[in-house]
Amino acid sequence: MESAPNGEEPTSWDELYNINLVPSELFLKFRKEVQGIRLGLNMEFYNAPINEYQAKLVLKPLTPEWKWKIIYEPLHHDVRVLSKKIPITKFLNLQVGVGHNFQMHATGWKWKLTTCLGGDGVSRIRNKTSVGLFPGFDLRFGWRADYVLPEITGALGTDEPMFNMHSGRLQASLDRVEAILTHSDAA
Repeated sequence: MESAPNGEEPTSWDELYNINLVPSELFLKFRKEVQGIRLGLNMEFYNAPINEYQAKLVLKPLTPEWKWKIIYEPLHHDVRVLSKKIPITKFLNLQVGVGHNFQMHATGWKWKLTTCLGGDGVSRIRNKTSVGLFPGFDLRFGWRADYVLPEITGALGTDEPMFNMHSGRLQASLDRVEAILTHSDAA
């Protein structure tokens, strides 16, 4: 364990290494594939601190060349056309969209740069992992890990300690669980 810089007690292992397996987002997705188009109904449940529910209708082409998808949120009266994530570099993606809110009679556009790496002063990995349990039913897990790698240093003949270890940190969490039910027409 590491010593605190101001002479306090060392940080506990529980504070340094924390893994949270309670997801804050639960999604149930129903998908119907018809003639090269996927129509989806997403029911999204957000846990504490906001405890919110959202429903979305999603229309997306199934071809590998697809460039867009349409999302309609009936509770918010929003419709959006989003581009696919466009790779800019190996780890950086750009997504653009235009939307209209029927309740506010407002139209606008958004853009988003995303990456699976990076964080605020620490290293971060964000990823999604899918597991196909059987045809037509998949589970997708969205997880995150913020970490600082351990560091071992030492010195001889100086005023620094001969051996010093900073144990690093790990804050990992399972952020999202998605159950995806897909029905496609048999060709």
